[in-house]
Amino acid sequence: MSVDATTVRRVAKLARIAVSDADVAAMEGELNAILGFVEQLSEVDVSGVEPMTSVTPMAMKKRADVVTDGEKADDIVANAPAAEDHFFAVPKVVE
Repeated sequence: MSVDATTVRRVAKLARIAVSDADVAAMEGELNAILGFVEQLSEVDVSGVEPMTSVTPMAMKKRADVVTDGEKADDIVANAPAAEDHFFAVPKVVE
C-alpha cells in the first residue's frame, strides 16, 4: 500500500494534526516507510508462536467470577444522614 499527499492530509485531519503543505511530502515518506515495515512483518511465519502477555512466561492472575455484595453494607451507609436496612433513606420527592 502506498500513501499519497491526499491520504496524508486526510490522516492528519482525522488525527487533528496540523500539517503544512511543506511537511506533506516528508509525512508521505514517513507513512510509506511505516507501512513498508508493517508489510515486512506480515511475511514472518508465526504459526507456532503462542500469544504472550509479557516477555517472561507467566500465568495471568485470575479471580473467581462471582457476584458478591462486598460485605461492606454497614461501612457504606455509616456516614449517611439516614439509613434503613443497609439502604440510604431519602425524603420522598414524587407523590
